[in-house]
Amino acid sequence: MSRPAAVAAGTPTCGPFGEDAVYTTASGQVLQGTRTGLGPSFANDDYSSSAGNSSYNSLQAGLRHRGKALDLTFAYTFSKSLGQASSLADPVDPFNFRLTRALSAWDLRHNFTASYDYRLPRGWAISGITRISTGFPVTISADGDRSLEGSLPNGVNNRSLDRPDFAPGPLQLNPHAGGPYFNASLFSPNALGTPGTASRRFFYGPGAFNFDLALRRTFRLSESARMELRCETFNTFNHTQFFGPASVSGDIDSALFSQIVKAAPPRLVQIALRFSF
Repeated sequence: MSRPAAVAAGTPTCGPFGEDAVYTTASGQVLQGTRTGLGPSFANDDYSSSAGNSSYNSLQAGLRHRGKALDLTFAYTFSKSLGQASSLADPVDPFNFRLTRALSAWDLRHNFTASYDYRLPRGWAISGITRISTGFPVTISADGDRSLEGSLPNGVNNRSLDRPDFAPGPLQLNPHAGGPYFNASLFSPNALGTPGTASRRFFYGPGAFNFDLALRRTFRLSESARMELRCETFNTFNHTQFFGPASVSGDIDSALFSQIVKAAPPRLVQIALRFSF
């Protein structure tokens, strides 16, 4: 009924955001909306439930060293998380839950952290945390309701059910600002009446390589009183990092589609004085 010849003369054709309308076919048949079995009373048919299905598998390894002057702890996780939805922002297809099963929004394939504390003479010490991680998955979405399912963002479900169509090819991931992060030409608006062939999440955004360091010195004032001077730096080397679950726009209806839109905070320095007794 999306073609004028398919409906009665002078009556509307179906299209995006018209699920709750009444249509008359060229043969005179009256259809109550475009959703079989639901009728025009349903303007938005996102499925909401406190139940869901997800799976998480991981390999976790750690190594710890304690010495007179140096303490070291290493941790590594190799994992994969899959689910039908990651939050209320992810609507589930009410006709087939499996169509929205994809990588979880918080999935990190590789995550390595190292923490260290090195005690120097005269009360000085250096400590820090280093993190090396792959990025979070890029969430792919579309806002045009071309699926004709009426899954509309409403402040709780912040994305539509629709996703663009995807033509297999090299994604050409580029983790640098000033250009697209992925090959946007592989994506196109989903065919009318279909939810789109692209998976909600199937590739990852830029990763992280971060150092947080602290230099401190302890002064003994008496047998029970001490004072500690600390200088702490976060993102110590001020390395630009486009890391986060929403760092890349995957909304095909946005002018920023495929662009890097967020960065982690720049270097932060703080100095503290602590007195204990």
